[in-house]
Amino acid sequence: MARDQIDMTLLQSRDELVAWLEAGVKPASEFRIGTEHEKTPFTLGGHDPVPYEGPRGIGALLEGMRLLLGWEPIMEQGNIIGLHDVTGGGAISLEPGGQFELSGAPVETVHQTQSELAAHLAQVKEVATPLGIGFLGLGMTPSWSLAQIPMMPKGRYRIMNDYMPKVGRYGLDMMFRTCTVQTNLDFSSESDMVKKLRVSVALQPVATALFANSPFTEGKPNGFLSYRSEIWRDTDNARAGMIPWAFEDGMGFERWVDYALDVPMYFIKRGENYIDVSGSSFRDFFDGRNEAIPGERPTLSDWANHLSTIFPEVRLKRYLEMRGADGVSWGRLPALSAFWVGLLYDDASLEGAWDIAKRWNAQERQALRDDVSRLGFKARIKNRYLFEIAKECLLLAHGGLRRRGRIDRLGRDESRHLEPLDQILDSGRSPAEEMLEKFNGAWGGSVEPAYSEYAF
Repeated sequence: MARDQIDMTLLQSRDELVAWLEAGVKPASEFRIGTEHEKTPFTLGGHDPVPYEGPRGIGALLEGMRLLLGWEPIMEQGNIIGLHDVTGGGAISLEPGGQFELSGAPVETVHQTQSELAAHLAQVKEVATPLGIGFLGLGMTPSWSLAQIPMMPKGRYRIMNDYMPKVGRYGLDMMFRTCTVQTNLDFSSESDMVKKLRVSVALQPVATALFANSPFTEGKPNGFLSYRSEIWRDTDNARAGMIPWAFEDGMGFERWVDYALDVPMYFIKRGENYIDVSGSSFRDFFDGRNEAIPGERPTLSDWANHLSTIFPEVRLKRYLEMRGADGVSWGRLPALSAFWVGLLYDDASLEGAWDIAKRWNAQERQALRDDVSRLGFKARIKNRYLFEIAKECLLLAHGGLRRRGRIDRLGRDESRHLEPLDQILDSGRSPAEEMLEKFNGAWGGSVEPAYSEYAF
């Protein structure tokens, strides 16, 4: 998340929490596409993590980007921690271990998503290369230990760093060593939100398999194709997972609010200070029963910030966030947006996707989610390989994008952005399996070549 929300309106009732989510409803003519992607900075000289401090650090990189772009700096305790485009709506932010994230502006077409990503990467390279910094397009750092990676100077990360080991085995790995690419999409009504949420939660393992790209830990194969996905299975299960209750009768904005009220909080922000309230619920805060600030009631900012710390496979805010994919190299990044836009922004494709997903129960969906990080396309559900389901989903996405009819200057529709996924299915191998083949062959058992072959 690029920056914490700033709206100090005091909340008086649960209805206001529901209304905040409902405000995301918009007509289909106003649907937009948001793409967020993270990439790992490394030193070009030694392939080491990049510290925040110093003339060749992350702070200097952000300052250089500010001068190049003219974007508004996001500051915390005197440190530049991000940038915001007040005109277009895009932002650049830092994840805990320095992962550099672009939160793209809301755009109308996948063509614009690709153009935005290309421009951003060119701009970053212009500033980063003279500083001796490169970027890696993988789902997890392939060679570094946790101890090697510096923490960025953001107050929320200090709180999370202390809290995560209390609630799961892999929280610090998630914070410091993983990267993702996300697509954020709109809904036209509460029922439209529910259908898109259910489809995208059920089919998130398809995206995980297509984008599986994190098979190495500390220089060696880790036994998984998407270790990033596996990490999320034991990071903090009170705020992550496959949210089976979203498939039950009565699902809607109110049900999400009731869920979020009981998800443990991390922090409350007042001014530039983060107050550690980790482990307490928003419900207690709402009732004035938070021990750190007794009697104080939450604001709209507190609610929006709390929703940003909930991490299920698909997250509801004022739009839906698809969270199941590993970070990948540049050529594959726009394909995630193309995949989900093709499935969810066309009525016929959405119905076809629901026909696939509605046949599965909660236990089957969970088993698929549990297996996909290790088995990829070989995971099974109802005696079908995920590979077969992925092929069906990709056909639906192609059809949805063709029917959308958004044409680029060369007369091509958005389905062209699915070509990297077509190639993956044609080969039958995920990106991780491609890398493992190289590791066991041309790379000679070393992950060092990844810093050139998978660099932006």
